[in-house]
Amino acid sequence: MLNLIVLDRIDRTRDMHRFYVLSIEPTLWGELSLVRQWGRIGRRGRSRVDLHCDHASAREALDSWLERKRGRGYVPRQPTT
Repeated sequence: MLNLIVLDRIDRTRDMHRFYVLSIEPTLWGELSLVRQWGRIGRRGRSRVDLHCDHASAREALDSWLERKRGRGYVPRQPTT
């Protein structure tokens, strides 16, 4: 049931190399959490966990954050070969 989205925002003219990760993960108590991680690519970054009582509310929160980040110029990470 793990949903994972990895986004990047790279602008070499502004020396901007950022990542943002959104994932829905289960907790030990049967709830779901929206885990957000962000920072500069190649660095540890920061994270935040938001608890949700069901998959629908967690997915709604994930979609909301995804829309915000796309509006700020983040794009899905391209797979490497």
